[in-house]
Amino acid sequence: MASRVGRTFGILGLAVLAVAGHAPAATARTLTILAPELPPMVAADGTGREVSIIAETLAACGHTAVFKIVPFGRHWIDFRDGAAVDAVSTVPAGMAMPGARSVPYIRYQNGASVLKAGGLKVASLADLAGKRVVTFSGAPDVLPGLREAIPSFADFRERADQLVHSNLLFAGRVDAVLADGLIFAEYNRQLREKAGSGGGLPFDPAQDVVFTAIFPPTPYAMMFRDDALRGEFDRCHGDLVKSGRADAIDRDAIARYSSTVGDQYLPNR
Repeated sequence: MASRVGRTFGILGLAVLAVAGHAPAATARTLTILAPELPPMVAADGTGREVSIIAETLAACGHTAVFKIVPFGRHWIDFRDGAAVDAVSTVPAGMAMPGARSVPYIRYQNGASVLKAGGLKVASLADLAGKRVVTFSGAPDVLPGLREAIPSFADFRERADQLVHSNLLFAGRVDAVLADGLIFAEYNRQLREKAGSGGGLPFDPAQDVVFTAIFPPTPYAMMFRDDALRGEFDRCHGDLVKSGRADAIDRDAIARYSSTVGDQYLPNR
């Protein structure tokens, strides 16, 4: 499993300058971005769907992005505590954070994942009444209706380490995982890889799963220390969208996990 200590990676991405139609900024800077380790959005090696969008957006403004990757949740705490960084990624709408908030630059598609063999059909949270549910830390503040539904579940757990979600589902210890479909699919892939290399797992990670997008897409923004940088990011992200590059990054990321998410990831995109 990926290390849980913070790491720093540089992403140049200068090739997108030609695509976005901007020359490098006169005050080009190397910007440090706090980001949570959430593969395949932000992987421990500094790659991922979200990394690409942020890095290419900033490169279009002439800047270089350097990512300081920390465990999910700690990125918000470190930023609030005054970490020496220029911005923090993956900030949900409504979360109180210091700094200047960017436009939403990425959408996650949260939903319910269940084992196909169990036959459980989930079209809404009401279908999980009496079931055992696991989700990510802070999910009741992000997923619409979840907090109100919690009393109806037989068991409810929040776990920051989302590899645990897949372990619990495949081991039959929960009935449903509420999480982003790509993140869930990536941890399943890691478990299958471990099993294939003789990892000796006490369950079969190759069991078929069904992911259903029962929540609306969740938009995330950046928070910048400097309002001028926020303005640059917003402008260059708009250019990335207009050029079609942002959509291409999304399509490539979703395609890699189509066997798990099917047509349910950002179904109305």
